[in-house]
Amino acid sequence: MKLRPFSPPSYRLTIRARLTLVYGGLFFLAGLALLVVTYFLVDQSLLQKFTFRAPLPDLGQPPGVAGMAGQGGGTRVRVLIDNNPDLVYYMDKQAESLRHATMVALLQQGAIALLVVGAVAIALGWLIAGRLLSPLHRITDTARRISTAPAADRGLHERIALRGPNDEIQELADTFDAMLARLDQAFDGQRRFVANASHELRTPLTLNRSLVELAMHRRTASDDVKRLGETLLDINGRHERLIEGLLLLARSENEVVERRPVDLADIVDHVGLQSAGAAAEAGVSVAVATAPAETTGDPVLLERVAQNLIGNGIRHNAAGGWVRAATAGRGDRVELEVSNSGPVVAAYEVEGLFEPFRRGSERTRSDQGVGLGLSIVRAIARAHGGTVAARPREGGGLVVTVSLPR
Repeated sequence: MKLRPFSPPSYRLTIRARLTLVYGGLFFLAGLALLVVTYFLVDQSLLQKFTFRAPLPDLGQPPGVAGMAGQGGGTRVRVLIDNNPDLVYYMDKQAESLRHATMVALLQQGAIALLVVGAVAIALGWLIAGRLLSPLHRITDTARRISTAPAADRGLHERIALRGPNDEIQELADTFDAMLARLDQAFDGQRRFVANASHELRTPLTLNRSLVELAMHRRTASDDVKRLGETLLDINGRHERLIEGLLLLARSENEVVERRPVDLADIVDHVGLQSAGAAAEAGVSVAVATAPAETTGDPVLLERVAQNLIGNGIRHNAAGGWVRAATAGRGDRVELEVSNSGPVVAAYEVEGLFEPFRRGSERTRSDQGVGLGLSIVRAIARAHGGTVAARPREGGGLVVTVSLPR
């Protein structure tokens, strides 16, 4: 099953934003309910038990009460407030106006206070949600770095190593770290197995070559024995190239630690001269156009990149065809581009060319190499922090571009 490459999701509300909206919405609902309850309670109790006390107006001495005057002639008669309807009406209007103003002020100021405190609550909710979700962002960033690493197993040595309370997020991080550790061990074991098996197979192959050559060069060897020996040497040579390719592939999948300044232009010029004999034998012309392309890395591995690309261009070509290799600088990157004529390659088969032992959608045949050339190129480029891209060429053939840090 082929995993889909990571792609950023379409825009949507994050969990942090949704939690903040939930917190803010609940706060506003609770505040609104509190404001409504307060409004009705104040409305029911306001002025219900309030007693108005005011001095009675001086009405003088109305007729019929002159005989009730006190001593000194300065006594004034006071009447109950209920005997003055105008004053009662006036005070009722004042009480109603006061109640209405109080309730309006309660609603307005309460709403303003709710909005202000709600805004503060939303801001605090945003900060708190971000603090609580920060471990999840750390887990996501680690997973994204691993999933977007140039090599599938290159980032498996990373760990989240989350420190904090023993909660569900801590449990998730620990489980993720355990999964990464097991995957890292599995990939390391696979690489060690390939390297050890390839190394162990080199000894019997060398012994077989020696025995076949000894039998062929005996004076008593017949022509049939010599022809059989040549066939066995060809088969043995292919197996030796296969083992050497597997060893190189296992080596190149590890990141290059010791780096030296290297100019791809010098490497391509050298490989172009070395390939002249094989190109002439195949009836293919090789053209090299180099410009300074300085990088750092392992010169032997980078030379193998140029050898594989130019060699593939010669091998998978037609008589009278051509191979062109060029180097150039592109900003903070340097590039090696190798193009060749040849059979038409379908666009959907290009990615399969980088799989080991594959040539397009078919198994590699014995006369087309061991099927590790482009796999080794990609592994070496990744070990140097670079990338490899290929595209079909119009009219047939392929264009392969290796990009490395300057």
